[in-house]
Amino acid sequence: MTVALDTNILCYALDPAYPEHETAVSLLTNLSVENMISINPTVLHETYHVLVFYSEWLPTEATKKLTMILRNPYVKFLSQTKKTSTVALNLAAKYELGGRDALILACNVSNHISTFLTHDKKLLELQKIFWRNSQVSIRDPT
Repeated sequence: MTVALDTNILCYALDPAYPEHETAVSLLTNLSVENMISINPTVLHETYHVLVFYSEWLPTEATKKLTMILRNPYVKFLSQTKKTSTVALNLAAKYELGGRDALILACNVSNHISTFLTHDKKLLELQKIFWRNSQVSIRDPT
């Protein structure tokens, strides 16, 4: 099974300074062929931004950790294409989402990733989003 991670969950998993770290870190330490995660460019770069500019990590430290994640064979990296952007615009209008949240969710629904993990209260209120023949359940793992 593959679950998608939002920026906040990836930050929690990487940074022990967060109280949610103990719960979220297992998402990275228990990766296997049966237990995969997905991220996309938006999540990757938002995570870098939070770690460096909010959590005050050294840029080289954040780069090293995120590169390790990208190289992990049990991490799917979802592309953002014109099609994904079109889906995102439609999701933004349909669910009253901001552009980044819509783009992150569009990557997942377009790739048939059925579970999205986030700590974002507005997204959690949706519980599920639907696009054509796909749906994504939105859960908080913390």
